Amino acid sequence: MAARDCIFCRVAREEPPGQIIYRDDRVFVIRDIQPQAPVHLLILPLHHMASLAYVGPGQEQMMGHIFLVAEEMARREEVTVSGYRLVVNQGFDAGQTVDHTHVHLLGGEPLLPLGNNRS
Repeated sequence: MAARDCIFCRVAREEPPGQIIYRDDRVFVIRDIQPQAPVHLLILPLHHMASLAYVGPGQEQMMGHIFLVAEEMARREEVTVSGYRLVVNQGFDAGQTVDHTHVHLLGGEPLLPLGNNRS
């Protein structure tokens, strides 16, 4: 998928406007349109990166920056004391539905343990 066709790249270009709740020179943050918790944010790099497989030399700082922004957003959403979860879905089997690397921030209520999908 070309960056011009990526839904998250269009959001980064503010097409349509008004979805971005935080933006700096490297990342932006939006609310998930299908929230899985009372607080469900997505932290994304501004530049298109289809998956973690494309993280290369020189991008370590940007990836670390995503986690710093996640902590700042958790403070703003007032979930740092009660707790929150950061999730990266890498690939189809993990639930990645858009090919643009992003980190989910979930909180605002007790979350179910991870890995409970086996019978």
